Amino acid sequence: MHVSNQGILVILLIGLVAGWLAGKIVRGTGFGLIGDILVGIGGALVANLLLPKLGILIGTGVVREIINATIGAVILLLVVRLVRGRR
Repeated sequence: MHVSNQGILVILLIGLVAGWLAGKIVRGTGFGLIGDILVGIGGALVANLLLPKLGILIGTGVVREIINATIGAVILLLVVRLVRGRR
């Protein structure tokens, strides 16, 4: 698989937006700029694996990717909050 420099930039921007939105939705679990980008990218991976299997298809294009990544990042943040809360 070949990803161009432009593709990497788009992934980072979508990850940033999704991570920031997820941090606002799930309050108290922000990880800073780099952490939010990583959570957004991780959320995008989670959402791309999970949502199609559940039959959830929202929007088209970049908007769909941001919405899916945000949903995945929220799920990821909730899991992190559960794991941190048990300590």
